[in-house]
Amino acid sequence: MRYTQLSRRRFLLTCGGAALGAAAGPPRPAVSVVKIKDGRIGTAVEQAVDLLGGIKTIAKGKDRIMLKPNLVTALPSATTKPEVIRALAQLMKAARKEVLIGEGSAAAAGFNVQGQEIFRTKKKDILDAMQKFVFDELGYSELAKSLNVPLVNLHSGEMAEVTVPKAFVFDKITLHRSLTDIDLLCSVPMMKTHALAAVTLGMKNLIGVYPGTVYYSVRGLVHDVTAKVEPSGTAAAIVDMVRANKLGLVVIDGSMAMEGDGPSQGPLVKMDVIIAGTNPVATDMVAASVMGFETREVPTFAWANKAGLGPAALDEIEIRGEKLENVRRQFAKPTIYTWDSIRGLWGYKEV
Repeated sequence: MRYTQLSRRRFLLTCGGAALGAAAGPPRPAVSVVKIKDGRIGTAVEQAVDLLGGIKTIAKGKDRIMLKPNLVTALPSATTKPEVIRALAQLMKAARKEVLIGEGSAAAAGFNVQGQEIFRTKKKDILDAMQKFVFDELGYSELAKSLNVPLVNLHSGEMAEVTVPKAFVFDKITLHRSLTDIDLLCSVPMMKTHALAAVTLGMKNLIGVYPGTVYYSVRGLVHDVTAKVEPSGTAAAIVDMVRANKLGLVVIDGSMAMEGDGPSQGPLVKMDVIIAGTNPVATDMVAASVMGFETREVPTFAWANKAGLGPAALDEIEIRGEKLENVRRQFAKPTIYTWDSIRGLWGYKEV
């Protein structure tokens, strides 16, 4: 049989192409970046999810999903907008998924905040009343009712213990039972700076699933123990919690963002962007870059890499949608503290 030029080309495309594909390694994690136009937040959320392959692809084989917004306190200016959660819940319900909304807020006036002082507490009655107040004040109680989805107070209730192999801080972490019963956790943070962690995005948002009845409100115990491992008192514990959960989607609410001394007192910035990805490290790295942070400035990324979670650099990520230079803004950086330097001033006393 004559070896023609065409057969040679076919040989190279099949055998040679396969060899080249094998050498190229796994595909880069994809992160979508979408501008919010004319205030249509829900449309931008849908577009960001579609750029990742759509909710049916993302949640294939996953029937029970929890949405975890960042409701650190009862301030609309410092929390995830209900419109983002609504859009995600509707997409998931349309795909015939069971949806829950869960949170364990840090603090609220009249509960563990008195005047200018913030207290830590493990008291169930305080934490339950505080969580209901936060859900009510931010419109999440009404949202959940309109969507016919349950709201879960992650501070109290039936708990489960999860083992974290090669943990940095906690070999075993206590979680609300609902988090072990779901198939997928979707972190939905507001884009913000943070005085301990530099930024608070998809991974940092999981500090809010440490139950207060075990680790205190404002996660005082988490910070205390983590500060013995690394100075921020947050980064290593964040990575442990990421590994303890089924975190498979991050959707960052960048409609309004917070710069300066976040996570609750900084000035707001109108960013009009939604950033989404199924790899939490990659998604947060893209969002941090959009905020003007270098990867090395965010301690959580370094600890994630130590745990074997990638990527390690922006050029290892596939950006879909808007180019980063079209949405990037240099945020005012927060004053960064170590936990030990502020421990006696914030959440130190117990109520």
